[in-house]
Amino acid sequence: MADPYNTARRPAGEARLDDSMITTALELPGFRVVQNMGVVRGITVRSRSIVGNFLGGIQTLFGGNITIYTQLCEQAREETYRDMMKHARMLGANAIIAMRYDATDIMTGLTEVLCYGTAVIVEPARS
Repeated sequence: MADPYNTARRPAGEARLDDSMITTALELPGFRVVQNMGVVRGITVRSRSIVGNFLGGIQTLFGGNITIYTQLCEQAREETYRDMMKHARMLGANAIIAMRYDATDIMTGLTEVLCYGTAVIVEPARS
């Protein structure tokens, strides 16, 4: 069966796409970009439940970190990040540079979260 996410073993010393190969910078120290595979993204749309809104409303009365919303945001970011990685693997990339998050309210209580970057193939830089 074909490997749709390009996770087959690579030769020793060749970079694999994992968290250490994703950066918000325009380059990865110790590596050079040899091919640009294009923009990759992960997207999710999240809503707050009635219970979540109620509990969040109670937490706002006391101030501080509104943990129910913090957890919702973190789950959305994690989901979009993993989807972006999956997209990059499908293209055969072994790194992502210029990674960013964005969020937009679609309507009251409904938020789009986007994670995107440039999928690239890198190789170790020669000294």
